[in-house]
Amino acid sequence: MKKLMAALSLVAALPTAALAANDNVGGCGVGSLIFKGQSGVVPQILAVTTNGSLGNQTFGITTGTLGCSQDGVVHSNMKTAMFIDGNKDQLARDMSVGSGETLASLSHLLGVETQDQAAFNRLTKDNVARIFTTDSVATEQVILSLREVLATDATLSHYQAAL
Repeated sequence: MKKLMAALSLVAALPTAALAANDNVGGCGVGSLIFKGQSGVVPQILAVTTNGSLGNQTFGITTGTLGCSQDGVVHSNMKTAMFIDGNKDQLARDMSVGSGETLASLSHLLGVETQDQAAFNRLTKDNVARIFTTDSVATEQVILSLREVLATDATLSHYQAAL
């Protein structure tokens, strides 16, 4: 039983570790306010657990309080992090040529609009060595590097929010 609990804890922590590099501590709600400004896996888990235990995010979204917004945009940073983690090799190959199914899927997850697709593909191709610094680069580093690369382009910089 202890092994099962340890394995479940590890599996639950992996996507959270990818998000720890982001400023997305628990999304919104009381937990995100309590742990605001803190980084790492532990504050992320505690913020999410606090929000889940108190069930306050629905109230925050409905009222626009507790750090929640009512803009209707759902950002799926975890989905993007998990996608990158599971497709790093193919994503690096697609970026190196500036096209491909995996790169197209990533751009879709980031919400890249049709008119920005060519610029996104070109930017990732031109910066693939900066995004994938080694063969065994961590997902968190890929996300941080991609965010930095997107920030350098005036047309594409707003897509870094989806990472």
